[in-house]
Amino acid sequence: MLKRTPLFAAHQRLGGKLIEFGGWEMPVQYSSIMDEHLAVRKAGGLFDICHMGEVSVNGPGALDFLNHTLTNDARKLAVGQGQYTLMCNERGGVIDDLYAYRVGEEEFLLIINASRIDDDVAWLEKQHAAWPQVQLKNVSEQTGAVALQGPRVRQFIDQSLPSPFSGGAKVARASELKKNEIAATTFGGKPIYIGCTGYTGEDGFEIIAPAEVIEEIWNKLLAAGHAHCLQPAGLGARDTLRTEACYPLYGHELDEQTTPIEAGVGFFVALDKGEFIGRSVLAEQKAKGTAKKCVAFKMTDKSAPPRPHYAIWSAGSGAAKIGEVVSGTQSPTLNAGIGLGYVPPDFAKPGTSIEIEIRGKRSPAVVVAKPFYKRPA
Repeated sequence: MLKRTPLFAAHQRLGGKLIEFGGWEMPVQYSSIMDEHLAVRKAGGLFDICHMGEVSVNGPGALDFLNHTLTNDARKLAVGQGQYTLMCNERGGVIDDLYAYRVGEEEFLLIINASRIDDDVAWLEKQHAAWPQVQLKNVSEQTGAVALQGPRVRQFIDQSLPSPFSGGAKVARASELKKNEIAATTFGGKPIYIGCTGYTGEDGFEIIAPAEVIEEIWNKLLAAGHAHCLQPAGLGARDTLRTEACYPLYGHELDEQTTPIEAGVGFFVALDKGEFIGRSVLAEQKAKGTAKKCVAFKMTDKSAPPRPHYAIWSAGSGAAKIGEVVSGTQSPTLNAGIGLGYVPPDFAKPGTSIEIEIRGKRSPAVVVAKPFYKRPA
């Protein structure tokens, strides 16, 4: 039996095409992936992210506990700030990538991947045994979330989510939030958080709220955004947008056998903060290099788009299979096939010619600098 988010009925009313995703019945699109993708790049899109998990970590020692279990340095977070971070096993493999928000002096909120909720909570609880003064609570079942993304969304968010703000970043209204800031307010008498974060490469917000009010928030945002060309957007556009931005997806770029250094997200590993789980392996990789690297590539001729698990070959005479695509799509912004894949370091330099095996035929591609798309300043 597939799980359904609190917005399931709203998706049905909007004519969303529903598919299975990580055990959930979720909208892949409403109009078309292309329309929704371009709406986010040019105006705004609204995504259901209620399937994501939420874990509350608070009490004396919460900061030290998170610095022991996560790769980034939580000490850098003031109240009202968030950071991208990763949770690794002892081998440096990624258990999950997540967002950690500091919502109080000794209170943190973790936003984790839907497919990893059970694994993450089990891992955190295992580590938590040595930190009895820390309260750890999985609040995923009671919590919903939506992502409001795009260059026009600041123009109308304040109509839907009025102030005052009672905690977090010191702002008078949601539109004042800067990247990675989070503020607390109420909606329908319930406490909610508004974070200036996202997974599309665009400006925007993620609103985290009790499940019982998330549909009203969704409806208010759609109504306020209508005049600004806001569209509901599904998983299809979410994937093409994050691929253009070169954001990793767990189970594709990241897994328990792959480290953050190999995945190209070593910037979020704070080796200088002291001991944490996986540190020794990550420090060695940082110093000595890795056997594989995650690269971005773009198809150079017309071809079907690359897809996960397609083989990557070296180019020219003596061509050999050198790696595998982990994410691939047709980029609506670039109008070209793009992808991410793992190759040996010798083939990771931008400008390197490679070939992607698509339906039994090798098509030319070139390694490019990340990301494919960066929003205008």
